[in-house]
Amino acid sequence: MHVEAASDLDERMLLHDVADRLNSVADQLPLPDQIRADPVLSDLLDDEVRHLARLLGYLAGQHAVRHRAAARYPYQVTAAQRRLTLGLARAAEPAGAALASLGAAVHVLGSLADLSHQAPSPGRARAMATGLRQLTDRIAQTRTHLAEAAKHLRTAADNRPPSSAAPPASVTSAAPTRTH
Repeated sequence: MHVEAASDLDERMLLHDVADRLNSVADQLPLPDQIRADPVLSDLLDDEVRHLARLLGYLAGQHAVRHRAAARYPYQVTAAQRRLTLGLARAAEPAGAALASLGAAVHVLGSLADLSHQAPSPGRARAMATGLRQLTDRIAQTRTHLAEAAKHLRTAADNRPPSSAAPPASVTSAAPTRTH
């Protein structure tokens, strides 16, 4: 296998792996009917915030490495490398938005924990119901952003630019027949 083709395959596999890891974060989040304002959710959010922060750092770092290499050696950059670098950059925005949504979920969960220590009242009950809806919304937003980030990575990995070795259409048409 040609060295450049092998490198492209490795890069595409890497993007799929990172997309799988983003999907794994989403899979760890509770479904709407499983969301409760309890310490178990706090622990889970703590774990997933750390995991997602590492993935976002990885996306940014890999983009930066490729960007620097392209600036230093512009004539060595292939269309596939540019596409992969752009895929990393495109995935960083929704991954960052997912991290922000998880941060908002932590804030809402903290507010719910505070409310649980207040004296029972109709206002407290309303505030807790509202907080639980907000928590559910933030976790749903996180899932949406993670799916978008994974989609950007998979698209970058799977969309190949046309091969420069392919002959033009006029060359591949049927050969003219001879008439005598």
